[in-house]
Amino acid sequence: MNTQHETPSPVRRRPARRALVPGAAVAALGPAALAMQSVPPASAAAPAPRPAASAPATRPPAAQAAATPASSLEQARLTLGKWIETQQIISKERNDWQQGKEILAGRVELVGKEVSVLRERITQSEAAVAESDRKKQELVKRNDELKATTAQLAAAVVAMEAEIRKLARMMPEHVATKMQPLLQRIPSEGAQSRVSTAERFQNVLGILNELNRANSEITVAYEVRTLADGSSSEVQVIYVGLASAYYISPRGEAGVGRPGPDGWSWRPVPDAADDILLALEVIQGKHVPTFVPLPISLQ
Repeated sequence: MNTQHETPSPVRRRPARRALVPGAAVAALGPAALAMQSVPPASAAAPAPRPAASAPATRPPAAQAAATPASSLEQARLTLGKWIETQQIISKERNDWQQGKEILAGRVELVGKEVSVLRERITQSEAAVAESDRKKQELVKRNDELKATTAQLAAAVVAMEAEIRKLARMMPEHVATKMQPLLQRIPSEGAQSRVSTAERFQNVLGILNELNRANSEITVAYEVRTLADGSSSEVQVIYVGLASAYYISPRGEAGVGRPGPDGWSWRPVPDAADDILLALEVIQGKHVPTFVPLPISLQ
């Protein structure tokens, strides 16, 4: 009996395929990914010889080779995460910088406009200051002129007040009594007055107006006069303006008066008593108007 021994046919093993990683991913993963690609797969490794019975048990090389890619992959994953986080931070900072740049540009433009407005206002203020200086010089000049004019007017009013004091002695008694408030405002000769020049002029003009009115009127007043016999009696006095006056007593004694530097001077005129009495009756309405001759002297 022939026994045929079959020789076992050799088993063909397919070559191990390497996992291909894209170039971009490899660049991102770094050296750890390259190390992973350079390690052959576990199936491609040569079969390890069976250890002797006396040798101690050791970790198979395939397990060691598998542990190395796993740790490298984890590290690559962490590195990729850090890279992505870094890119996000860079993008955020770039966006923030762009926004900040636009804000700063807007602020610079706004400040530039404000500077232009301020420069225009400065120019206007300088022009206003120049105009104010010009007006100030004009006012100073005008003020100096007014001071000079005021000094002239002050000198003029002093002279006019001196003339008023002379006229006050020549006023009839009833006129002086009426203008006493105005005469009291005139300072005595050589005295300093606290009243302004304008008020002093106003006072002088008021006195002159009253004198002018009295000088254009014929008035009758009751006064006490010294008669020719030396006795005093109340008489009626006819003032013809401020230039002449005639009086008549109840007993028919007549006289005429004229103003002088020291006041009024009176003298008796017995021959004119009837004419003065007639004139008095005409003024009082007791007689029809008529021409009455009265004594007068002109100088």
